[in-house]
Amino acid sequence: MFIKRMDADASDLLQVVRETQAVISFTPDGVILSANQVFLDLMGYKLSELAGKHHRMFLSGAEQQGDDYADFWGRLRRGERQSRQFSRVTKTGQTVWLQASYTPVRNASGKVEKVIKCATDITPIKMEHIDLLGKVNAIMRSQAVIEFSPDGMVLTANQNFLDALGYRLDEITGKHHRIFVPEQDRTSEEYTAFWATLRQGQFQASRYRRIRRDGSDIWIQATYNPVFDLTGTLVKVVKFATDVTEHVRLMSRLKQIIDVNFSEIDEAIVHSNQMTQATGTAASSTLENVQTIAAGTQQLVASINEISASISQSQQASDQAKETVATADSSVVRLVDATQEMSSIVSTINGIAAQINLLALNATIESARAGVAGKGFSVVAGEVKTLATQAAQATGLISRKIDAVQAVSSQVVMSLDSIRRSIDTLRQQVVCTASAVEEQSIVTRDISNTMQAAASSVGAVTQNVVTISAAVAQAQSAFERTREAAAVLSH
Repeated sequence: MFIKRMDADASDLLQVVRETQAVISFTPDGVILSANQVFLDLMGYKLSELAGKHHRMFLSGAEQQGDDYADFWGRLRRGERQSRQFSRVTKTGQTVWLQASYTPVRNASGKVEKVIKCATDITPIKMEHIDLLGKVNAIMRSQAVIEFSPDGMVLTANQNFLDALGYRLDEITGKHHRIFVPEQDRTSEEYTAFWATLRQGQFQASRYRRIRRDGSDIWIQATYNPVFDLTGTLVKVVKFATDVTEHVRLMSRLKQIIDVNFSEIDEAIVHSNQMTQATGTAASSTLENVQTIAAGTQQLVASINEISASISQSQQASDQAKETVATADSSVVRLVDATQEMSSIVSTINGIAAQINLLALNATIESARAGVAGKGFSVVAGEVKTLATQAAQATGLISRKIDAVQAVSSQVVMSLDSIRRSIDTLRQQVVCTASAVEEQSIVTRDISNTMQAAASSVGAVTQNVVTISAAVAQAQSAFERTREAAAVLSH
């Protein structure tokens, strides 16, 4: 009864295995004998396509001829069971991963007569494992990794960590994490709180200063990651770190350079601010001066216009004076002509007076000859002689007066000629001056317009200086924020 029960249990177990496991059997040399449907479905074959074929059909070409594969079947033939994870190739060329056991089956004489393989498809789990393993291996290759107990005791470390800190693994295993910490920090409240926080399951990430075996500083960018088991119990702390010592040194040097540059920039901004303020003051003063000059220029334009009008009137007056002098000159010429004619008349009168004197002389002679009879005639002759003498005297006086008039007329003619020449010269100068004043008026108007434009430009400069001053203030504020950012960056 018991044996039957065992046989029944064995039959049930075999049935469960056939329904849940991929099962295939081989000869001791690896030739396929049979396979269940689970195996056929997994590998994509029908049984007729497998029977009599060798097991190597499930391997890639490189594995088929390898020494490991020959040794694998040699062990099975010797009765050694093989159990692990295997990669196999399906009919379509895809790779599957199997958790399999190759179990040699012996006959009654103890000789291996076949090999039965029971396998489970673990491809999804294996691919996930490979992905995770690849990531872990990448981390292990690129990061310094060390593991601690929850109390901070070193469990293990990879070679990157050992190389970075200058230790061998046996020199740090079982030692506390504090051997890597600067001495002044080992008993600090912050360090105690650091491990307390890790034991509470909170990871820590920052940049840390640590001490190498030779006592030199090393700076690391690290994360301390609490690791829990399936029950949620903290079992260890894994630290991933990157050596950033050169970066810290570079940032320190950069901070020094930035501090120097910022100092120079600060001085330049202060100087620029001072210069801007001075420029603003000068621009304001210049604006006032330019506005004053512009107003003066407008007044000058008005004065020049008045001068131009006055010169124009002077030109008209000089023209009239020239005409008047010309008229006077003509009158004087006629006066000279008249005096000359009067001189002729005086000469005639003188001639007549001389004849009268001669007649009077003759009459006197004749009266003397006549005696008493000629006494009345003598009286008349005497009167005539007296009149002739007076006429001669009068004509002499007239002649002298006429000579004086002629002399004065000559002087007047000469003076008029000089006045005419002076008026001509004055007129030419007035004309030239009028032309120059007109040019000056045009130039002065241009200057006035230019000064007005300059006043507007200086006003714009003043406004721009105000804007620049505000920009300098804004730049100074930005500079202060940049300095603070640089300070944060250097830490």
